[in-house]
Amino acid sequence: MADDGDGPSGKQVIARAAAVLRALEGQDQGLSLAQIARNADLPRSTVQRIVSALEAQQLVVAGASGVRLGPALARLAASAHTDVVALSRPHLEAAGRATRETVHLSVVRGEHAILVEQYASDQELRVVSSVGAALPLHCTAHGKALLADLDDAAVEVVVGSTLERRTARTITRLPALLEQLDTVRTSGFARDQEEHAEGVCALGTTLRTGTAERYGLSIVAPALRFVRDSDALWGALTRCRSAIEDSLGMR
Repeated sequence: MADDGDGPSGKQVIARAAAVLRALEGQDQGLSLAQIARNADLPRSTVQRIVSALEAQQLVVAGASGVRLGPALARLAASAHTDVVALSRPHLEAAGRATRETVHLSVVRGEHAILVEQYASDQELRVVSSVGAALPLHCTAHGKALLADLDDAAVEVVVGSTLERRTARTITRLPALLEQLDTVRTSGFARDQEEHAEGVCALGTTLRTGTAERYGLSIVAPALRFVRDSDALWGALTRCRSAIEDSLGMR
């Protein structure tokens, strides 16, 4: 009986195909079969068979300059945004129920992060934004976490040298923002201490999703509760990030 993919040999074929695709990641100019074999740690003959099968499904393209990722992967990647939101939703809800605070998932668009999913706090005093809202990067927790993934020169390109003031606590000078981003790069987390809106604080981080999109995750709370519960919020955000990345196969 032919292996249907559940047996040991079927799993091995899938693992080898995945190794070939990973070897081609970021290789816009393409790789030779020998280069793929070396990067994937596979025999050249095995790579040749796998590349032929993947090419038939448009998952790779073989040309004069070598083998590169194919158009079918681009189509799959186009649907990844919806998948990230759908897979994140139960974990946002779990973090929101645990903290009783609002949890945001956002995606970068230029100098803003667009809110794509939200679990709203059930408390009378709460912070809620509209899904689809464009929030600035330089004065929000998830925005600063996303900026921290860039080098200083790229940050300046995105936000410019003059930063919009939203409150009396907003950082408006680029050098001060860059200094804060150094701390974020070390910890992996950023804070908004009433910098975007008076009386509102947040803790933010980024997600590894395996897609070209860049996502930010944050827990937002009224300043009084944020100061009181910051350790619990940090723990909940850490667990939420780990759970989402686990569901996306990133850990």
